[in-house]
Amino acid sequence: MRNYRGMIMFLIALIAATGAVFIASKWLQQRSAKVNQVAVAVQEVNMGQKLTSSMFKLIDWPANSALPESFSDLQKLEGRVTKSTLQIGEPVLAAKLAPEGSQGGLSAVITEGKRAITVRVNDVVGVAGFALPGNFVDIIVNTKKEESGESNKSTKDISKIVLEHILVLAVAQEAGRDETAPKVVNAVTLEVTPEQAEMIDLARSIGDLSLVLRNQADVQDTKTVGVTKNSLLEVAPAHSSAATPATELSAQHPVVVKKVFIKAKTLPQQIEHKKCTKVITGLTESMECF
Repeated sequence: MRNYRGMIMFLIALIAATGAVFIASKWLQQRSAKVNQVAVAVQEVNMGQKLTSSMFKLIDWPANSALPESFSDLQKLEGRVTKSTLQIGEPVLAAKLAPEGSQGGLSAVITEGKRAITVRVNDVVGVAGFALPGNFVDIIVNTKKEESGESNKSTKDISKIVLEHILVLAVAQEAGRDETAPKVVNAVTLEVTPEQAEMIDLARSIGDLSLVLRNQADVQDTKTVGVTKNSLLEVAPAHSSAATPATELSAQHPVVVKKVFIKAKTLPQQIEHKKCTKVITGLTESMECF
């Protein structure tokens, strides 16, 4: 009797488990059946490049993970221009495209209200080729600063960061980005505001420019006063610059000198002591003193 009841409970549990598996399978099939068509890149597309439908293909994309502003019609991508680089297999979104009617090239990539200016660089100024499109840099100018003295004007060398968080649009004639391949070029194109463009144009006319690569996520600006030769080397003031090691040592360990005056004393005259000898010559006596 007990074995009979145990078999019945086992059959009921088996039927319930089978039913749960069947229901879960049907639910998953229904969810997977709901897909949308999304356009993805079949090749790398550079920033500012004009698109053709052959650069993309349609793939199934889960409906519950729909991408906003994606494209399901390849013909709508014909003639559009990218504002950023697209990698193979990456879905193309409207936010990464320039407005309709834009012409291909770098001008389509420039943010509204900003300008592009090119700066001449070399392997050192260009951060050894690591300043790539999409990176952000600071700009340092090395020039001479005029100072007004009491008698005449003088100049001193100074290096100072004049602009921060400037976007690199292109290097040389390439707007494409390959983070694994640094490229030494002779020119870098930067995205700036009109006021920043004026500052760069003036800075490169009065001194030498250098680029400083910065972290992509670092957006905090740091105000500096600049570095001069004196502050860099920590040069002492002019009146003590010619001090010798002996005087420097004396300055660190001062020596107190006391003047002692001795009053001269009048010494008594030396008392003379004479020796006398009695001399007898015949009947004559005399005294001889020495």
